[in-house]
Amino acid sequence: MTEQHTTDTAPQGPDPAEQPPAAAPEPAAPGGRRRTGTALRWLAAAAAFAAFGTGTAYGITRAERTDLPGLATAGDGRWDYPVLAKPTLAPGAPQPFAPDNKDGIHYAALFQLLLPAPAGSAPDKAFKVEQDQKVSEDAFLEEFEPTVRAKMKREFTDEGLRQIVGRGWIMPDGTRTRVYLLRFASSGFAESRERCGINMNVNGVNRIEEDEDWVKAKRAQPRPGDGAPQLFAEARPVGDEEVRIGCVQAGDVQAAVFQSRKGSVASVPFHQTVILQGQLLR
Repeated sequence: MTEQHTTDTAPQGPDPAEQPPAAAPEPAAPGGRRRTGTALRWLAAAAAFAAFGTGTAYGITRAERTDLPGLATAGDGRWDYPVLAKPTLAPGAPQPFAPDNKDGIHYAALFQLLLPAPAGSAPDKAFKVEQDQKVSEDAFLEEFEPTVRAKMKREFTDEGLRQIVGRGWIMPDGTRTRVYLLRFASSGFAESRERCGINMNVNGVNRIEEDEDWVKAKRAQPRPGDGAPQLFAEARPVGDEEVRIGCVQAGDVQAAVFQSRKGSVASVPFHQTVILQGQLLR
């Protein structure tokens, strides 16, 4: 899969249906400085995520490494993501959750808000994506049990689904990641526990439950807030492949992160991926 680069026409007003081009990116890391190096990128992301409400990221920056699941050694398995940058908006378009945009409407092109693939990954050739990372409703629904797909598709119409974009990659250890962003007509329609939450009917998974590693990490600093992600794991016993799912609700956009791997999915890169995708949406 090759990432597509196109030039969008800047909107005349703050209408997210017509998106501005990705000019001079604005660093997402705190302090407006571009960070280099894997460790600095991860710490900056964790600090930024703490600012918008997750106790887990706060715990990672403040607690001893041995107190947190999966962070006991320096080589904890985190992935090397590129420096994150938010797209520049058209003049007059507010950032999501700014004082004049409390509903969290995103005015950037949706594909510009997708988390980039980490270093060492290869595009997932089975991931069905079109120009500008667009994903069809049917392709997204393949993540769910066939028995619920027709109902979910009807709900897409009723809830004003406007667009789905996604990105998929595979790491050398076989971990397969699929990231989806779904934009709706308003924030009131974006949140759904059946689409991304504890009530999901994930294809090939008997039942999901809260990610225990995430729950343990949150206890280090239990201060969840608005925008904190929800992380889930396949209930044991699992088959040959484990599945984990992360959900981020951010205004009119809902993010769903699926990771699967033969044997088990590593906690640290899974948590890292969900945190960074959430950062790009705030």
